[in-house]
Amino acid sequence: NSGVMALLRPLLLDVVPTIQQTAALALGRLANYNDDLAEAVVKGDILPQLVCSLSEQNRFYKKAAAFVLRAVGKHSPQLALAIVQCGALETLVICLEDFDPGVKEAAAWALGYIARHNSELSQAVVDAGAVPLLVLCIQEPEIALKRIAASTLSDISKHSPELAQTVVDAGAIAHLAQMILNPDAKLKRQVLSALSQIAKHSVDLAELVVEAEIFPVVLTCLKDSDEYVKKNGATLIREIAKHTPELSQLIVNSGGVAAIIDCIGSCRGTVRLPGIMMLGYVAAHSENLSMAVIISKGIPPLCACLIEENEDHIKAAAAWALGQIGRHTPEHARAVAVANVLPTLLSMYMDTHSSEDLQTKKALKNILQKCTYLPALEPLLHDAPPNILKHIVGQFSKVLPHDSKARRLFVTTGGLKKVQEIKAEPGSLLQEYINAINNCYPEEIVRYGKP
Repeated sequence: NSGVMALLRPLLLDVVPTIQQTAALALGRLANYNDDLAEAVVKGDILPQLVCSLSEQNRFYKKAAAFVLRAVGKHSPQLALAIVQCGALETLVICLEDFDPGVKEAAAWALGYIARHNSELSQAVVDAGAVPLLVLCIQEPEIALKRIAASTLSDISKHSPELAQTVVDAGAIAHLAQMILNPDAKLKRQVLSALSQIAKHSVDLAELVVEAEIFPVVLTCLKDSDEYVKKNGATLIREIAKHTPELSQLIVNSGGVAAIIDCIGSCRGTVRLPGIMMLGYVAAHSENLSMAVIISKGIPPLCACLIEENEDHIKAAAAWALGQIGRHTPEHARAVAVANVLPTLLSMYMDTHSSEDLQTKKALKNILQKCTYLPALEPLLHDAPPNILKHIVGQFSKVLPHDSKARRLFVTTGGLKKVQEIKAEPGSLLQEYINAINNCYPEEIVRYGKP
């Protein structure tokens, strides 16, 4: 408000180098604060001056200037575009070859903040020739430089298969994969994130990541003390598992499903989410893979997530995953039903506050349509709304005609009486199911149950 920007600008050209650097640092900190101030730096025509001196000045000034560019570019695609338009990318890429690791780091950081916004800006960073130099940076000895370079490669890869492919073509995967066991947690976070962003796009890219022999090494990350390493490790495994049954099978064979299940059991909150999703993807592919999740005792921790977690999207993900496990055969559905999860799913679905009730409804339907384990279905007869009730009554109408023991039980537990109390539209599917159940019994027993 006091017009400081206008006073700082001439100081960027001061004869004393320390004054130049301090002025740049001040501008960077202002621009970093919010987008209005970043906008003022652009409007004050300060960028061209910075770009000009980036190529000529000493390393301290280069770091400060790159900091200003990063601070402006981080706020929005529009501000990042302003940096691209003043020709900063080429100069930043030249800084990636600087002798000083601090200058490389500052440049990589600025490029990452530009690339993260969208695929056009990311493409501009690629076109300026940044990728091969970033791959060289992740091989440098300095940990801080490795971190930022890996993070920037992640930001470039995330937008599209084509951008991820340019990172792969520069040979990034092998170098990233070697760093999964690095003791530095912050570096591991970025490395796992970059590999996830590459693997997520297509089967081919996922296979290239797998071929770098990340299994079983990556499973150690699921036991890491750093929550983000755990989360990013689980995300990487999820992004590979989702593509094909073959990739999922490879993960099962290397012990990945068991490791993810342990991980979900040992943590809380959003760290669980990628692991939950991964189990759902694996189970969705085939009966055998779903059975692998059941045998590895994947159902109890997913049930725990439904009960313990407060956030709707985590509960919904757990419900979805259970639905994927239970939807294959009566045997799969029974494994889920025995864990006493159906009443929880039903109450979640009936709870109007639940924002993700669609997922829950689908999960409930998937399991109910296969479930022939009547003891788990019967308690639901009393609470279910009509659209869910028809699936439950439908299952009884399939099982009871062929199972005399179940027929007797159905009377003694009050199930038959409950069915008589259901008000179904004449000619509806629900009414047909009820008639089918009633036809299993002598008339006087059915009459006895009518209200």
